[in-house]
Amino acid sequence: MRARTVIIDTDPGTDDAVALFLALGSPELDVRLVSVVGGNVGLERTLANARAIVGLTGRQVPVVAGAGRPLLGSFTAASHVHGDDGLLGVVLPEGPPAAPGVAADAIRAVLRGAAPDSITLVGIGPATNLAIALLTEPALAARVREIVLMTGAVGEGNATPAAEFNAWSDPEALSVLLACGRPVTLASLETTAQALCTPARKAALRALGGGACLRAVCDIMDRVPAAARMGGLGHVEHDACAVAWLVAPHLFATRDVRTTVELAGASRGRTNIFRRRLPGPANARLLETLDADGFFALLGERIVALNPPGGLRP
Repeated sequence: MRARTVIIDTDPGTDDAVALFLALGSPELDVRLVSVVGGNVGLERTLANARAIVGLTGRQVPVVAGAGRPLLGSFTAASHVHGDDGLLGVVLPEGPPAAPGVAADAIRAVLRGAAPDSITLVGIGPATNLAIALLTEPALAARVREIVLMTGAVGEGNATPAAEFNAWSDPEALSVLLACGRPVTLASLETTAQALCTPARKAALRALGGGACLRAVCDIMDRVPAAARMGGLGHVEHDACAVAWLVAPHLFATRDVRTTVELAGASRGRTNIFRRRLPGPANARLLETLDADGFFALLGERIVALNPPGGLRP
């Protein structure tokens, strides 16, 4: 099967780090660009983390800096979740320099050189970079095959009672993507909550005995505290769910939905995800259920492959 060409827009971030390792270890994906946005922590740190992650994999993928704040309003980090450095103190070797330019230009350049319906955009942070790219050259949306986003919630949010963090960080940008006319797939909080990283699952990953990438993933996972909203049973690997959809769609059940996003007031960032009686045509596919055991098996298999015990890769 031919690899799917993707651009990954990210804000590492502990769970973004796991998602990037999964993407770069999966032969099903041809990662052409990693664009970086301020989100979990500020742009200076998210860029350094993305460079370090790509460098550790040994893959030659350009990493380019993008927006450090949302389209409207002010930037607010989630340092209380990811630490001031984004990786909760896990230190990775410094990666290669960032590619010159800015993310929106780099995204547009990849799209301009692509055939229609050929590029998948994977957004696992605030959607600012992706929205700027499509707002400034709307015709390029025709080159997009699918937009896959870790964003939103059917019920209660995690940034506010109303909103999930990525949607809340830049709801205007998310609204642009939902309205651009291309297929959108959403990994919401209800889906990602099923990717529960328990102590037993962490131990199983570490027991695989892989190289530097797996050790980095396990070290990061060990630093993430158990989530109170998950009953203290473990933490959630949110962003890797979006990547796993592209790599192993059989792990998910889906539903077509109608989705809008609130732009003002106390409910700013709320995603209204209508799953049954749709007020208008469906504009997104919602990932509803996840085979969690299969998901964590996939993580281990693909991250070990980046630098296996025999040292066959950097």
